[in-house]
Amino acid sequence: MPDYHDDLRLGHVLADAADAATMERFKALDLKVETKPDMTPVSEADKSAEELIRSQLQRARPRDAVLGEEFGSEGAGPRRWIIDPIDGTKNYVRGVPVWATLIALMERGEGGDRPVVGIVSAPALNRRWWAAEGLGAFTGRSLTSATRLRVSQVGRIQDASFAYSSLTGWEERGKLPGFLDLSRDCWRTRAYGDFWPYMMVAEGTVDICAEPELSLWDMAACAVVVQEAGGQFTGLDGKPGPHSGNAAASNGLLHEDLLTYIGDARH
Repeated sequence: MPDYHDDLRLGHVLADAADAATMERFKALDLKVETKPDMTPVSEADKSAEELIRSQLQRARPRDAVLGEEFGSEGAGPRRWIIDPIDGTKNYVRGVPVWATLIALMERGEGGDRPVVGIVSAPALNRRWWAAEGLGAFTGRSLTSATRLRVSQVGRIQDASFAYSSLTGWEERGKLPGFLDLSRDCWRTRAYGDFWPYMMVAEGTVDICAEPELSLWDMAACAVVVQEAGGQFTGLDGKPGPHSGNAAASNGLLHEDLLTYIGDARH
């Protein structure tokens, strides 16, 4: 099995640089915010953080390809870094501390590209989570000061805590009835949003989460953290990994139940 220790260390260096850049502009009164063609906001901090990560990758891993939310794809080859400079930009621009830089490394194998390293850094929450294939998932301040992540052992939907982002996407996909049924049948529901529910699944504080519409950069880092913590990460179609354009994550024990309520097989 490949050794991803060096890539993981590099990911932390990249996250440190991004944290410094994003925190410097967080709650800045003169923060510049634009609207992208898809009507979502992008701040100057999104762009500067991604540029910073790309420049460091160019020096440290010049042969690797890069895909980022703000500046697209460059390079080719079997290894590709996936960057979301600020996941939760709407929170960021309003001063809500729930946002993070997501950094993942994907590697090509027989079954296609799979995420093998993931770092999720949320400096305004003073939290960071990370994982690498075969090395486990962790949270802490650094590689040397970390706690191993484990998903929960909740085995019944009636006892489960369910996290999501919002209702609108489920309605647009025609899955609102199933979503509402799941919400009623669960022990607890909360709309934490963005990266955070996946990290909560990984650390066992939430049991299931799902989102109806996502991009690869929203999911790649989260997927490897959830999986290395012992959980399951698929699309609503049940296909493993971050390639379905949407996501369902669980402690593994509840995954089939989750997809029964909101999966693509439900009518």
